[in-house]
Amino acid sequence: MHLPFRGRLKLLVASLTAVILLTWLYLLAGNLENGRSLLLSPCLSETPEARVLERAVLESRVREMEEENRQIRLQLNHLQGTAGQPADGGNYGNAAWGASADTGPEDVENTAEERANHTECPRSPTVLKCELIHVACVCAGHNASRDVVTLVKSILFHRRNPLHFHFITDAVANQILSSLFQSWMVPSVQVSFYDADELKSEVSWIPNKHYSGIYGLMKLTLTKALPSDLTKVIVLDTDITFATDIAELWAIFRKFTDKQVIGLVENQSDWCLGNLWKNHKPWPALGRGFNTGVILLYLERLRRIGWEQMWRLTAERELMSMLSTSLADQDIFNAFIKQNPVLVHQLPCFWNVQLSDHTRSEQCYTEVSDLKVIHWNSPKKLRVKNKHVEFFRNLYLTFLEYDGNLLRRELFGCPSQATSESVRLQGALEELDEDDQCYDFRRERITVHRVHLYFLQYEYTPAGDDTDVTLVAQLSMDRLQMLEAICKHWEGPISLALYLSDAEAQQFLRYTQGSEVLMSRGNVGYHIVYKEGQFYPVNLVRNVALRNANTPYVFLADVDFLPMYGLYDYLRKSVVQLDMAHTKKALVVPAFETLRYRLSFPKSKAELLSMLDMGTLYTFRYHVWTKGHAPTNYAKWRTATTPYKVEWEADFEPYVVVKRDCPEYDQRFVGFGWNKVSHIMELDAQEYDLMVLPNAFMIHMPHAPSFDISKFRSSPGYRYCLQTLKEEFHQDLSRKYGAAALKYLTAQRNI
Repeated sequence: MHLPFRGRLKLLVASLTAVILLTWLYLLAGNLENGRSLLLSPCLSETPEARVLERAVLESRVREMEEENRQIRLQLNHLQGTAGQPADGGNYGNAAWGASADTGPEDVENTAEERANHTECPRSPTVLKCELIHVACVCAGHNASRDVVTLVKSILFHRRNPLHFHFITDAVANQILSSLFQSWMVPSVQVSFYDADELKSEVSWIPNKHYSGIYGLMKLTLTKALPSDLTKVIVLDTDITFATDIAELWAIFRKFTDKQVIGLVENQSDWCLGNLWKNHKPWPALGRGFNTGVILLYLERLRRIGWEQMWRLTAERELMSMLSTSLADQDIFNAFIKQNPVLVHQLPCFWNVQLSDHTRSEQCYTEVSDLKVIHWNSPKKLRVKNKHVEFFRNLYLTFLEYDGNLLRRELFGCPSQATSESVRLQGALEELDEDDQCYDFRRERITVHRVHLYFLQYEYTPAGDDTDVTLVAQLSMDRLQMLEAICKHWEGPISLALYLSDAEAQQFLRYTQGSEVLMSRGNVGYHIVYKEGQFYPVNLVRNVALRNANTPYVFLADVDFLPMYGLYDYLRKSVVQLDMAHTKKALVVPAFETLRYRLSFPKSKAELLSMLDMGTLYTFRYHVWTKGHAPTNYAKWRTATTPYKVEWEADFEPYVVVKRDCPEYDQRFVGFGWNKVSHIMELDAQEYDLMVLPNAFMIHMPHAPSFDISKFRSSPGYRYCLQTLKEEFHQDLSRKYGAAALKYLTAQRNI
């Protein structure tokens, strides 16, 4: 039965008046009780962030009240406009009452649904724009350093906030990751490193059976390891992949009660229930326990309650009966939470979808949009058994092979603090003339390429007699097949820089892991220089390999040459015989070539000379670039029994053994042409004696022409720019070495 129109009108007027009065009373109450606002209580804890949000919540409440007032006025107008109509002519159901004037049927349903989902607490506030998010990881060794890059990529892909990564590392991971982030130059990303060796004494007393070793216990020490003024941090394992913005996880800190200090996702296996096998006795845990692959740590509160002492007492007590940990830090975290359940904030399970065997993770998601964080927490990693493992694997591989250069994007509205290096590069870029015909060549010289040092395990320790020699070379994907042969010919240390894309780097990883020859060698350092730009930065790549040689001497070679058998030992003896420790010498290894893909490799100089006479071998490039190696004086070499000195000549580009601190290659030369010539010229300018070794040789193996030499041959513009760079190099050499460098300019003009 409907009320008369006049009665309904009075009711609406009274309602409007009451709403206005209640609004102002509510806002007034927010200033009572010693100035403490009531707007954020009880759902938001008393934190500095809460006070920052107070104004935003206040404004939101005012807008809500204004909207309700507007709705009432609209209804009043509508009722007045329908006066005199039959009482049943209007349909004012509850759903329509809450809808705005321009709300359609779908919006009416949504409004009703929002009311049904309403709780006493306001919706969790989002992270403030440009708020800095802190992320911590423990990372040790070559493999973990490789894994953490994929984690970082997934975070950077989704993020909208500045980030500060805190890495607890051993010396290996520190070297790899510091170099990587320095060359990555991602805006609005800070990186700090903490020495894991300084923390080992904190946890080394705990017996641990987990495959992560002592580093699996390091997360217990974060209140001590991280800066004392850091209030909270997200802690992640390296085998994590993000499928959403990490700011969503950071925002959950604001849901913590005043007492909660740790945020964790429940364990999704039955491990902690103790029913996986007979006599299975796990550490004590609350229910299923919690997984520590993703942790929200409220550091400020943890320090306040004496976390360091509390976890130690817990570990000491449980180790009396358990003897060792099986899950590293996770066992101790769970035992602590069992005793102090009020301190944990349980995160929704989609924040740590655990892909171990026998997992219940499928209950965490029904659609792709539900996924937030994927955790490969089985030793089997990508080979784990899971109903949807193919989907998860593809998501992981997407970031594994994703071009990291694309993540160098600025955050709109969040200006990042410029580093001295970025300022220098920006200045150099502004000095370039975009109308210059050789602009692209000059632009390449100031391009910063990402560098991932020691991409694979490297365990070589240099010999103690100061005569050791490292073979130094660079290559791209099309020369990968040469690696096994080189390793068979050269048993000494090797430093290789590879110019690859992110996807090619993974192909290279699979290639090496499938090779018994390569996997058996621990003394080969593989350094990835990631592709960027249109040219092959050959000398930059060479310099990466040169800088990361760990021996007193280096053999500067190319990857398509095979050194003679025994060359490594021969060079070490030559280093001593020629007193290279106290003189400036460059030992020349004569270069030869074959046009045959199948070659019976000569085992001695005599056998090589025989093959040379038969036409099976040739002096290197005798038919296309005689000047490159003619000064070696092959005729003299045939009968030489002792090293002999040769003079520099224009375009001479031999392969040499020098001290590791020799001049680096000039990085203005990219692609094909003059990249080695310029280096030998600078060695001569620094008065290195060029000494040809009488019983050493190397042989170039045939291969298809490179893309860069094809450009050189087909492009007049390419050749013009190379000539321009040569002239500029001569000018720089003259400024650097004075009158002594004039001979290079004269020699060039006489060609």
